[in-house]
Amino acid sequence: MENVLKGLKPELVFNYFEEISQIPRGSGNEKAISDYLKKFGEDLGLETIQDDALNIIIRKPATKGYENCPGVILQGHMDMVCEKNKNTEHDFTKDPIKLRIEDDMIYATGTTLGADNGIAVAMGMAVLASNDLAHPQIEVLITSDEEAGMSGAMALDGSNLKGQYIINLDSEEEGFLLVSCAGGVTAHSKLNAEFTNVDANKQALLVDIKGLLGGHSGMDIIKQRANSNILMGRLLNSLCVDFDLAKVEGGSKNNAIPRECEAVIVVDKNDVEKTMACIKEMENTFRHEFSTSDPDIVIECSETTVEKVLTDNCKNNVIRTLNLIPNGIQTMSMDIEGLVESSTNLGVVRTLENEVTFECAVRSSVTSLKENITNKMNLLSQTLGGEFTLESDYPAWEYAKGSKLEDICVHTYEKLNGKKPVIQAIHAGLECGLLLGKMPHAQAISLGPNMFEVHTPNEHLSISSTTRTWEYLVAILKSMNEHN
Repeated sequence: MENVLKGLKPELVFNYFEEISQIPRGSGNEKAISDYLKKFGEDLGLETIQDDALNIIIRKPATKGYENCPGVILQGHMDMVCEKNKNTEHDFTKDPIKLRIEDDMIYATGTTLGADNGIAVAMGMAVLASNDLAHPQIEVLITSDEEAGMSGAMALDGSNLKGQYIINLDSEEEGFLLVSCAGGVTAHSKLNAEFTNVDANKQALLVDIKGLLGGHSGMDIIKQRANSNILMGRLLNSLCVDFDLAKVEGGSKNNAIPRECEAVIVVDKNDVEKTMACIKEMENTFRHEFSTSDPDIVIECSETTVEKVLTDNCKNNVIRTLNLIPNGIQTMSMDIEGLVESSTNLGVVRTLENEVTFECAVRSSVTSLKENITNKMNLLSQTLGGEFTLESDYPAWEYAKGSKLEDICVHTYEKLNGKKPVIQAIHAGLECGLLLGKMPHAQAISLGPNMFEVHTPNEHLSISSTTRTWEYLVAILKSMNEHN
């Protein structure tokens, strides 16, 4: 380990963050990090539970004078979104994250950083390992597979947890206390793929859309950034020449706004220059439309080779789906200014041997609106002769106004900073709704340090904000006996 973060304060937090950055922990590949956390808890002599879903619970007794306080659950997730730039050589199943520091920020190198939610894991570990903190009984709960559908939290046995206060550490903006979030579901549409041989008198072209900012499909959807899969659908629907379509491939995670998409089209050799000119015109159109929110869109077109193309009917159905599937903000809240109420993100498109697949993250704070969106997707799929399925459906986290935990966190923040924090609902999904469903006696709140460009290779974490957030968390725990 390089110890890139050596000397940063709080030392334990940053040391543990660097340690876990050495362990591959993409969603679905969490056995190593779960085993590491299990050993960590056991080495400290603390009661440690690892369940079949690889969730980890580590329990630390209350310090003197805090024995009668309600227990606190510090909660985060162990997995990270694995995104990288095309020119970055990195195997997320075995390579460590390469950390670097620029001014006040910690970055990875060409990949996502994993501060979402590695910083929660590091803070939880630091609380467990520290011997100079005052606190009630602590349970550090680190769930698995949060990013891919919250299956860890879904599988969790709530009876294993004793705490009454859940402090979720999966927020990304200092000074904000999150008290509510949207629910969500993953939607899969599938079309049968039928192929035919390429006409030898035609030329294959690789169309590559890239340079987009991307981002978190919950937190960043309001920024109106371009979705590369949707842009490709528009481009294919607007081409000024007849063409065949061999494939469309875009995005890698449904909860990340896709930054890149490529398609292979086949045109008459006499139409190559005309096709390239048309694509250049579309690039100019997109750059104009997104000049503020996504100004660096690039569309490259180059000659390639291909042996088979989709049949005309299949090609047309793929293009129809890309253009008609709901995407982006669907409704805004009429109760909370500036809050997205429902949205979708066409995050992944794949052309496989026998099918073309479309994967969307659907989010809404209103269950009926979520159902309305997926019903539209289902109708589109049925109309085109495709299949439609849903998975990883998780509930919204409803606001419990005036909770005791909210009062404690507000009072402590005001005492530290001389001002009140912002109480906020967000459109992104947090595990609090699932956890409260398993522990109806509990209260929950979410906080965290400043992170930026989460779910993209430009993800970065503020060092100074992490320091202040740690001090705030320590102060909350210390204040618990004052509010007992």
